[in-house]
Amino acid sequence: MALVIAIAQQKGGAGKTMLAANLAASLATRGRVALLDTDPQRSLARWHAIRARQAGLAAIGFSELSGWRVGGGLDRLQRDFDTLLIDTPPHLDLDAKRVIRAANLILVPVQPSAPDLWAAEGTMTLATAERRRAVLVINRAPTTPKQRERALAVVTASGHTVIPAMLGNRAGFAQAFERGQGVIEAAPRTAAAVEMAALVQLIGEMSQ
Repeated sequence: MALVIAIAQQKGGAGKTMLAANLAASLATRGRVALLDTDPQRSLARWHAIRARQAGLAAIGFSELSGWRVGGGLDRLQRDFDTLLIDTPPHLDLDAKRVIRAANLILVPVQPSAPDLWAAEGTMTLATAERRRAVLVINRAPTTPKQRERALAVVTASGHTVIPAMLGNRAGFAQAFERGQGVIEAAPRTAAAVEMAALVQLIGEMSQ
């Protein structure tokens, strides 16, 4: 059965879809990876469509499901792939609850700000109720060391588990996404790619 990782956050603009895409691109070189898009905005679907038109990129499975089809689709994808990454809607509806219930790990992207942390509370509470492990991932963090330390302190003060590898506020993430790629493919020698590699490593360790 596949490792199921849900990316969930009630606040729009936190970076859910970008995180899902980059994780998929990073993990696709190591095994069979699929993306499940349950977000009606369909940004991940557009990213995957752009990617599918390019040669030389690692293959990533893809499916769009909502409503009653989510349960059956999850079962099928778990049988066919090693890792399943799920982009959830920016609100806690029934689809999001189904996904969180099925996930082995829930990643909650947050910017180091009070509104993002407040918005994350609903997801963290639901994960606790479903006895699922949920962790905060700092996204769009400042890039200077002192500011990054402060950002980590702000998010850690929430009392929730925080992955220490954070993603900086770097243009490379958006540029790669627009091309249907992950930053490790589009710009493998940049600071953004190094940050993503560190995050992938820590997620792997947490998932063992």
